[in-house]
Amino acid sequence: MSEATQTTQPAQNKMGTMPVNRLLISMSLPMIISMLVQAMYNIIDSVFVAQINESALAAVSMAFPIQNLMIAVSAGTCVGVNALLSRSLGEQKPEEARLAAVNGIFLAAMGALAFLLFGLFASRIYFASQTDDPVIIEYGVQYLQICTIFSFGIFGEMVLERILQSTGRTIYNMFSQGLGAIVNIIMDPIMIFGLLGFPAMGIRGAAAATVLGQILAMFLSLFFNLKKNTDVSIDMRGFKPHGRTIKVIYAVGVPSIIMQSISSVMTYGMNLILIGFSATAVTVLGIYFKLQSFIFMPVFGLNNGMIPIIAYNYGARSRKRIMDTAKLSIAIAVGIMLVGLIIFQAFPAQLLGIFNASDHLLEIGVPALRLISLSFLFAGYCIIVGSVFQALGNGVYSLITSVARQMVCILPLAYFFASTWGLHAVWYAFPLAEIISLVLSTILFKRIYDKKIRPLDGPDLA
Repeated sequence: MSEATQTTQPAQNKMGTMPVNRLLISMSLPMIISMLVQAMYNIIDSVFVAQINESALAAVSMAFPIQNLMIAVSAGTCVGVNALLSRSLGEQKPEEARLAAVNGIFLAAMGALAFLLFGLFASRIYFASQTDDPVIIEYGVQYLQICTIFSFGIFGEMVLERILQSTGRTIYNMFSQGLGAIVNIIMDPIMIFGLLGFPAMGIRGAAAATVLGQILAMFLSLFFNLKKNTDVSIDMRGFKPHGRTIKVIYAVGVPSIIMQSISSVMTYGMNLILIGFSATAVTVLGIYFKLQSFIFMPVFGLNNGMIPIIAYNYGARSRKRIMDTAKLSIAIAVGIMLVGLIIFQAFPAQLLGIFNASDHLLEIGVPALRLISLSFLFAGYCIIVGSVFQALGNGVYSLITSVARQMVCILPLAYFFASTWGLHAVWYAFPLAEIISLVLSTILFKRIYDKKIRPLDGPDLA
């Protein structure tokens, strides 16, 4: 293939030609909007659960690590699919792109099957490992079993949306995720409290509304892929798993799965530390994760728009577009996190009040939100840099920073602070760990820049 052909082929896709600022906004804005809606329904879900009682809210907080683990397995797999699919399109290899898509769907189905089995056989064991309160255990089992048994909705939705995203069709993801969120928001009170002729399902209703929204979003994403996505075929007829493609997907995906799963381990460990003080302390952490999703989800939406741009331009060997995309993404992410920091510092009591907070919960929660949110100062940069690692096929770098932050720093520091100074000191572990993550992320980014980005665009630019 001639040099002229190599340089003109990437121009066939907007990810290689559109100005970076317009491209990043057009790719990310639909994802940011849809993820803001998702964050809103996460909060509303817990707001309605809080109306049942604080034990129900504590049960949802304890279920969070498993729900996060589901998202970790799904999202990590999708990162591998996304990177391979976008890179294959950038390299003008449509068959490799197709294999990435159909094998990604297969891997999503296997992940959903694993969590179905967990829901059937291990839910009660999981909750009993955290508390001996029979009320919280029963609430937790009722909630988590529905979320895991019907997890095919979230697995299917995520992989189908990532296929659309990898081909630059993020606008459709806004519609599918928006549908799931709206259905959840509408059905939450109806199913929890038994409105409009529905039976009152209590905490089961919250879980049922969640999975219903995910399943409907999955079917809408499938429709968009079949009818609107002309770049990649997801025809599964005659499908057989393709070992080499799965290996490439997991080369990037497994570090991402482990990295995000570590967050579940960290949260589970934090729950065990906090339950030593009270169930209310666990509830505070759960509320924090719900609230911070409203700040972090837009950054993750930005990530979802950024990753295929960087992966595509890495395949097309455009160093300038990679760096312009990364710099702009960091600037936007830091801006979003600063807004979040101001909100958490100024209005912690009002944020907790959304969840029908008791005086005891406010006493613990107000200083907790103010201390943990200091980590926002550094988190935006770290999130974007970690996703650059993934887009360039170095997911292990993201894994290193995640392990350092959550396992090497947060949990040991939280345990030490809890044992030495008590509950009020536990929350300092979060900003301290984020500072360490920032330093390590910068060191690793310089390394990957020198090895992978600097040599692009020809030897004269090395």
